[in-house]
Amino acid sequence: MSERPLEAARASGLVRAGEPLLVMLSGGGDSVCLLDVVLRLGARASALHVNYGLREGADDDEEFARALCAGLGVPLTAERAEVSSSSNLQESAREIRYALAERHAQRDYAAGHTATDQAETVLYRLAVSPGSRALHGMAPRRGRLVRPLLDVTRAEVRGYLLARGLDWREDPSNADRRFARARIRHDVLDALRELSPAAERNIAATARHLREEADVLEGAAADALAAFGGGPAVPLASLRELAPAVRRLVMRRLAGNRPVPDEVLELDERGTKTLDLGGGLRAVAEYGTLRFTRAREAEPPAPVELMVPGRALFGDWEVEASTSAPGDVSVTGLGARLRVRSWREGDRMRPAGLGGTKSLQDLFTDRKVPRALRVTLPVVESEGEIVWVAGLAVAERFAASEDERDAVGLIARQAVPKTRSPASPRPGRM
Repeated sequence: MSERPLEAARASGLVRAGEPLLVMLSGGGDSVCLLDVVLRLGARASALHVNYGLREGADDDEEFARALCAGLGVPLTAERAEVSSSSNLQESAREIRYALAERHAQRDYAAGHTATDQAETVLYRLAVSPGSRALHGMAPRRGRLVRPLLDVTRAEVRGYLLARGLDWREDPSNADRRFARARIRHDVLDALRELSPAAERNIAATARHLREEADVLEGAAADALAAFGGGPAVPLASLRELAPAVRRLVMRRLAGNRPVPDEVLELDERGTKTLDLGGGLRAVAEYGTLRFTRAREAEPPAPVELMVPGRALFGDWEVEASTSAPGDVSVTGLGARLRVRSWREGDRMRPAGLGGTKSLQDLFTDRKVPRALRVTLPVVESEGEIVWVAGLAVAERFAASEDERDAVGLIARQAVPKTRSPASPRPGRM
């Protein structure tokens, strides 16, 4: 089965002989396999390598990519890019990489994502994002981005490389368990493979089936919405008669691609009734119809970098990391630079003393934090992991013991005095 990547890429229809295709070449096994497959299928291949200079060995990766492309006769564009240390490194690097690919590609550009990557993505999204869309995973095509190896496992890629005598580079960050994807890769997937050797392929196949079924449902929802006149208000009685799956998709479309709970259907049609759905979204039932409105939301402050020790202004807050003062919370295990940002949907952490993970959404609800205040509260993170939500919780992994000598005190105080709601959290010791 060493030829499996070639067969899968051919069957995908995403690599066409004689047509230009830019391969995003990191130097890792997946991208090296993809480049070789694209050449064997007759596409006019070129390559893009992005050097972020984030780790030792980055220049060696670039030299490897240059040598590989020179040996294969493939034109290579090597770009150097800086990723802000105050941002989510992996997410920012991915955005830069795709932006450069959009700029350099003549037509389509290809990524070497495999069925193993697909399984990791589905498991991660399932853990942090409710709803069936979390199970759809990555699409084979998204705009000009194509993924010809989505039906191939990482093990099959390695078998192909060995059979072809191709060398590749290993990225040590892939084994760094500080990153959520690495923990899924080495802990969750390994455990699932013990249950079934076909675990990752089964997850990837399920994601493909669900995407295909979702396309059918989306078409039915579009037809139903068109029959209602296309919105923005639809008859509640007719909406209730639709199949539940189609009904949910119709309401989602009306709500600006936001999931809508079924309790909206219970709104009384007599007079005008409303239901607050959070995030400024409100369902309004009046005169037998349903529509959605969006209130003007508080703008989340821009993320800022916080040095240790140091201070930073975040919206109406001043956040300090002190090595001499105890602070509102005492933490340990931090990097030299922290990031202060606002809450994002899907954020989770393991609060000290709770014995498990919890979404920030649930923390806000438990503490009755007003919705308008949630996006303005400082969320402090270290290397992409949440350390502290001001006034609410400190992460168990970073919580320092009382006798910790190297503890850092985190302090959050409002920089601009304002009237505080009784339900607003006050930063304090956790």
